[in-house]
This record gives sequence, C-alpha cells and structure tokens, in this order.
Amino acid sequence: MQRRGALSLIGGALALTRCSPTNAVQIGSKNFTESFLLAELYAQQLERAGISVVRRFNLGSTEILLAALTRGEIDCYPEYTGTALVDVLHHAPLRNESAVLSLLRHAFVERYRATWLDPAPMNDSQALATTRAISSRLNLRTLSECARLAPQLRLATIQEFLARPDGLPGLKAAYGGFDFKSIHTYDIALKYAALLSGDADVATAFTTDGAIAAHELVVLRDDRGFWPTYHAAPVVRQEVLARSPRIRTLLDRLSATLTTARVRAMNERIEAQQQSPAIVARAFLASMR
Repeated sequence: MQRRGALSLIGGALALTRCSPTNAVQIGSKNFTESFLLAELYAQQLERAGISVVRRFNLGSTEILLAALTRGEIDCYPEYTGTALVDVLHHAPLRNESAVLSLLRHAFVERYRATWLDPAPMNDSQALATTRAISSRLNLRTLSECARLAPQLRLATIQEFLARPDGLPGLKAAYGGFDFKSIHTYDIALKYAALLSGDADVATAFTTDGAIAAHELVVLRDDRGFWPTYHAAPVVRQEVLARSPRIRTLLDRLSATLTTARVRAMNERIEAQQQSPAIVARAFLASMR
C-alpha cells in the first residue's frame, strides 16, 4: 500500500542529469515523508564525517529508485525489508528476519550490484490504531481482541485496504472475525481525523506514523504476526562501498539508533509541526552525539 503522500515542501523530483562533485555520494529518496527523513539522516551522517553528498530526493516509486541505482544516477537510498521482499522480489512474506535479510542481500547483489547495510530496529509495518480512551474502555490492545470486538467497532481506512490480501481479507483469514459494525473509506490523510473526531473507533495505520505520536494513539499488537516487518536500511552500490568502506560503518551506526518510537516522533515533527526533514535530522543527530 502507498505508505504516505509526498511532502509538499520538497517540491518536484530533482533532475538526475545535474552535475555532481567527483566521488560525491548521491543519495536518493522516494516520494513520502519518511523516505525524505531517512535519506536526509543518511546524508547528514556522511557529511558530518567529511564525505561529500548530493541529494536526489523525491524521485518517486521503488521502481524508479532501483532503475536510478542500476544506472549509477544514485548511489544509496533507504528501502524497507518488507517492500523489497514482497514488491521487488515477489516473494511470500517470511517471519524469519535473518532469512529475509540474507535473501535480500544475495538478490540485490545479483540484480543491482548493490548491498543492503544493517536494517534499523524501526518497523514501519501496517497496523490498526485506536484512541487511549477506546482502548481502555473496551480493553482493546491486540488484533485478536479487535477481531472479536469488531461488530461493535467502526473502521476508518483507505479503499485499497479492503481488497488487498495483506489488508482486511488477510486479517480475516489469519484471525477470523473482523466483521466491523461499519467501514468508511477516506483519503489517506483523513482517516485519523475520523478517529479523533469520534466518527470511527479504529483506523488503519503505519506504525511509524507521526499522528500516532501526536495524538498518543494505541497501536494494536499483531499478536499472531500476520503483517511482515518493514525495517528500513540503506541500499548502497557496491562500487561506492568499495571506494569508501567507512560508509558502511557510518550508516550502520546511524541505523542502530533508529527505533520505531524515535522515527515516529521525527515524522510527527515534519507532518504535524511542519519542520523540514533537514532540521529534524540535524536535531536528531546532535542528540545522538
């Protein structure tokens, strides 16, 4: 599913034909908030170590980023393990995260001459969320409880969730139940508004959404492990790592600090407080010193 809409303050995709400094690391991003944030964190982490960087942000879809990586028009970009496994390799979801990473590393070297660095502990997976008040009143904390209580609950979601096998049909198959009292679809940015205004009891979410932090929402625990994990990691061209091996150390060190809670808080500063990814990334890196 589309993870988030593009951030308006970034503007259009940068032209890939722009000249770059010799040996500069060209860092790309997709066209949604969290990808801008992660790419900016990578860029600033390298710059703080004296490595020249060129930003190629807001390029578009996964397919566009991989094509640019293959042509050498970018050298690095943030990718998600679940996205690469399911959408790029067209592989069934796997629960063993070590097996997923091993598979991705082998496939990306073969297909794209690129290396997966260490994934961050953050997990930007699909989820269902509710308010603290509803969670407390109904003792609603897990997807199993939501499946059972669904006849009492109104769901706010996006249209795509109703048909995809990893959406509502998959939840019903994995958990049973999930026959909601009512289901209303919204634009991706409005489903939280429905939840907060009292027009819904549960909303579809991604686990690092800034709105979760901004409104102290409760993310229902996927107690049967239905959804695959989406850990973010830098994907880097092998040629660039061979030229500058310390890129691996620098970015692995950064990724280790990126927890779900920290990324969620940074997304909230960008999406709700309208701070730029550059400012948010700079503050985070300063706090990690």
